[in-house]
Amino acid sequence: MKRILLAVIIIIPIILQGCTLASVNVEVMSERTALENQILGTYNALDREMLLAASVRGVDEKGQIKTPPKKSRGRRDAVEAMQILDFHSDDLRRFKDLGWVGENREGLTEVLGMEKKSIPEELKDFAEGIKKEELVSIVSHTNRARETIMQRVIDMNETLSDEDMSKIREIFAGMNAEKALPGDRIETGDGSWIVKE
Repeated sequence: MKRILLAVIIIIPIILQGCTLASVNVEVMSERTALENQILGTYNALDREMLLAASVRGVDEKGQIKTPPKKSRGRRDAVEAMQILDFHSDDLRRFKDLGWVGENREGLTEVLGMEKKSIPEELKDFAEGIKKEELVSIVSHTNRARETIMQRVIDMNETLSDEDMSKIREIFAGMNAEKALPGDRIETGDGSWIVKE
């Protein structure tokens, strides 16, 4: 019995050497940590809440005005923050296309200047109509909304506390860099700015 087992152990590898198996290339694009998945899940839940808040009917089937359901102040603030981000998203996209705004390493947007030379033809009218105060105001509103959402992520997760804010900021910065388009400016961990390829 031992001889048969030994023969099988020796013969099978020899036989398999002659066989070719399909080569499989596996590329892992990104592995998220448990904390990143938790934060992303909370962020997506807030996004769904914003969509639901926008689609809730104000009247019942009899045509009577319905009282909206009560929500906590933090939840209302977070949904409002998501709406602010959605509202400013087109302008922010154009600012990024112009190179005026970038994603910093704190999970926020940052004004990088307002150079009006070498503006692409399709953005000239937009760029000429924007004043620096308006750019700064939109970036400020965007950043306040992002900070509200980051705080809500902490508030919604019992395993997180205010001491985790630096980790939250780092994860949001990574998510923003990941979503950035080629040509967008991103601040790296060491404080230098790069253009996404």
